[in-house]
Amino acid sequence: MTSFAAQLKEGLPYPRGATWDGQGTNFALFSANATKVELCLFDADGKTEIERVTLPEYTDQIFHGYLPDVKPGQFYGYRVHGPYEPESGHRFNPNKLLLDPYARAHAGTLEWNPALFGYQMETGDDLTFDERDSAPFMPKCVVVDPDFDWHGQADRRFTPWDQTIVYEAHVKGLTMRHPGVPEHLRGTYAGLGEKAVLDHITALGVSSVELLPVHSFVQDSQLVEKGLANYWGYNSIGFFAPEPRYAHDVANSLREFKEMVARFHEHDLEVILDVVYNHTAEGNELGPTLSFKGIDNATYYRLLPDQPRYYINDTGTGNTVNLSHPRVIQLVTDSLRYWAEEMHVDGFRFDLGTILAREPHGFDEQSGFLRAVGQDPTLAAVKLIAEPWDIGPGGYQVGSFPPGWAEWNDKYRDVVRDFWRGEASVAELAPRLCASPQEYNHSGRRSWACVNFITAHDGFTLNDVVSYDSKHNDANGEDGKDGSDDNRSWNCGVEGETDDADILALRERQIRNFLATLLLSQGTPMLLAGDEFARTQGGNNNAYCQDSEIGWLDWDIQEKGEGLIAFTRKLTALRRRFPVLHRARFLVGEVNEELGVKDVTWINPAGVELEAAEWEDANARCIGMMIDGRARVTGLRRRGEDETLLIIFNAWHDLIEFTLPDTAGADGWERLIDTNAPDTGEERFEVGSTYQVTGRSVLLFRLIQSDQAG
Repeated sequence: MTSFAAQLKEGLPYPRGATWDGQGTNFALFSANATKVELCLFDADGKTEIERVTLPEYTDQIFHGYLPDVKPGQFYGYRVHGPYEPESGHRFNPNKLLLDPYARAHAGTLEWNPALFGYQMETGDDLTFDERDSAPFMPKCVVVDPDFDWHGQADRRFTPWDQTIVYEAHVKGLTMRHPGVPEHLRGTYAGLGEKAVLDHITALGVSSVELLPVHSFVQDSQLVEKGLANYWGYNSIGFFAPEPRYAHDVANSLREFKEMVARFHEHDLEVILDVVYNHTAEGNELGPTLSFKGIDNATYYRLLPDQPRYYINDTGTGNTVNLSHPRVIQLVTDSLRYWAEEMHVDGFRFDLGTILAREPHGFDEQSGFLRAVGQDPTLAAVKLIAEPWDIGPGGYQVGSFPPGWAEWNDKYRDVVRDFWRGEASVAELAPRLCASPQEYNHSGRRSWACVNFITAHDGFTLNDVVSYDSKHNDANGEDGKDGSDDNRSWNCGVEGETDDADILALRERQIRNFLATLLLSQGTPMLLAGDEFARTQGGNNNAYCQDSEIGWLDWDIQEKGEGLIAFTRKLTALRRRFPVLHRARFLVGEVNEELGVKDVTWINPAGVELEAAEWEDANARCIGMMIDGRARVTGLRRRGEDETLLIIFNAWHDLIEFTLPDTAGADGWERLIDTNAPDTGEERFEVGSTYQVTGRSVLLFRLIQSDQAG
């Protein structure tokens, strides 16, 4: 067999990773502190190392070389030489096979073994040095062919932010039990691209699907030992490689992911990726050496300044990626551009996003990472959503990200949950219905920057919010110590499953109340997959390790679920029909002097505007929100933009007589939604008439102007 080393050329320092040019492959790896890099090539099954090639050149801290005969499908990894001095922050160990941070594909799975650790793991002393070869237990990187026929779907989708409705889903969980997906495709990218799945999502009226992490990740050893799994995938090890477990055809995971994106785009759906750049799967000083730790530990991770043997742990996972270093910023922005330009995804949700903007002195809106993203023309054209908190000092930063970013708003979640369980007043609810202007109405930011959600992957499902007071996480094997105790849920009278018809009816109405509140609020709504048909996790509020029927969606949808799906579709259709429900500008109670109307008026049950003293009533549980679209209509109008709507929120347990406002020039009110009677049709009521608002219900009315009558 001809030696690859005999054909070795110096190659180029850019682009990073393994780049096939049709004739051969260029390999380039950054390390500021290594002394030598060996490229390891493996046979066709990825098991046997067939040759080691020392990369011959070192340019601007990049080791690089070119091999003419290396083609797509070649398995490879690196061995990196340098000082093993943990007390100085260096953990080089050439006995450990390392994954290329820029690898476009991974193959194989990690097998936990003491050889994976740079130190002698059995001793528990990270100052020791381990000489065992880790290659037999490591997944391998794969050289890829990037060519792909996009079938006319090469352009990214872009739904205007003010028309965006996000649907958060898990690649595997969404399809594992779906009867419309062929059994052999369930749980895969290919399965997610099946017509039956996309037809359901499209019919819901959502615009964007936000997928839990699809970057290649590692199964935690402690979970494997318990027979559990890192189901959610927040344990990344490859920022460019699609998770191979989700590929039906593992050898072509890259192509399969692109096919999935193309299918989404054919259905006019955006694809948003939940990305984890805040930490990696290598853990702290006692964790394994899989990639970054062995390539350049002192560069890639934040280390304690006076004790660089140890890691700063603002993530709670053992390590924190060092986004203060320009090469690390480059790694992350290169990854983002790759997924946007080559994989054609439409946006990103950043897990523990505060960390990405943390400099040594704390969170900084002008951090290197945020500035790099802000000036990048590719990233300026995609959706950017921050989870604006972490566990580090000053980590809670809701409302603090710069213009152009949207943010998850947990304050919305908490207040809305409290309101519908009778623990929050109308004064607390009102700003949340208006996209939380105190947090977001600054620096020219628009209302869409506020991403409203009531449920997400982390926590109860919507069905469980109304069915459980407490978490039930026994299946996680942590004696119920995991998961939040701050659920702000209410079981409606019985914990868990029940046959009580009255309690079941109340729970169903509460679910409709939550859905209506979410989709009739200003801001960007995010719906958790399965909430539209009341899926349950049996009270588990931390299903991160449940790659099982607990975490998978049950598509055996009963009559209750069919009704909720229809109700959700009705709400999204109304949101599209009336642009006043998703204004880009904030509702601030501003008066249009020419027309004599406010953009939003808060109505009490007597049918008149709330007075100051009424806002101070901590026991107030019923309010009307009247949005007048005429207040800021200028220039060209969209259909429905100048409509006036009245939304009534009644969290009181009993019926309330609500007088429909007597608005000048109005001919009546048309009821569009009543969560107490979701199947009733539209009906007209006179202005000034009294409507019997059922306890715990939401209603939506449209004002009929005199020139619209008949």
